[in-house]
Amino acid sequence: MYAELSQARKGWAHPMPDGLLKGKTILVTGAGSGIGATAARCYASFGANIILLGRTKTRLETVFDQITADTDTDPVIVPYDLSNYADGALVQLRDMVIEHYGCLDGLLHNAGMLGDKTPLEHYNMDNWARVMQINVSAAQALTSVMLPALRKSGSASVIFTSSSVGRKGRAYWGAYAVSKFAVEGLAQVLADETEHAGVIRVNTLNPGATRTPMRAAAYPNENPESVETAEDKMDLYLYLMGPDSGGVTSRQFTCADWQPA
Repeated sequence: MYAELSQARKGWAHPMPDGLLKGKTILVTGAGSGIGATAARCYASFGANIILLGRTKTRLETVFDQITADTDTDPVIVPYDLSNYADGALVQLRDMVIEHYGCLDGLLHNAGMLGDKTPLEHYNMDNWARVMQINVSAAQALTSVMLPALRKSGSASVIFTSSSVGRKGRAYWGAYAVSKFAVEGLAQVLADETEHAGVIRVNTLNPGATRTPMRAAAYPNENPESVETAEDKMDLYLYLMGPDSGGVTSRQFTCADWQPA
């Protein structure tokens, strides 16, 4: 287990046993940096085989190298631009997952685009469409294609990354806020469609203020040292992927408020 995660683990609200995710297969989008890279490394540290999906191959390779150096899991890199997805490529990815791993046990939707922080009156509509494409439409497309692989798990978890501005609108957050409201609705619809079978659980997770490149872009004058790291929040990410959250679906989670039952 890498040093930053080992240190953060001491302060987690919910203790997580080693090997919690052993043998599981989890797909993480936006896995090349920020929370996605941290979650991928964390899940691998607890035994999961990680499918690293992201736009920048070199960043994915760095995370891949870290995982293979620290664990004996079986990760794979999938360089993919969610702003320009194609159904055929996603089907090929699903078929590869089933052929190589047998099933998909978890899907963390972490990839996202901040877009402009500007009044709605002045929002550039090309940028608006791109934010919606990456944050909502691509997440829906990927989830839909992956459902057969998730059903093969028998107990799968889908986590959509949300935001405080996707639960209460805030001025100047524009397409990002609206996209996160849409993500909340997408998760609720999917949870309602899958709950009766009891195989796939679907929840949203608001990580809150986290020391990431996106946070730095949104708050350029903020001291990053005043913000928690992604490692500090990984206990909730593990809980939602692990067996303790079995049967927990259609819930809105926030890292800052979460207390284990």
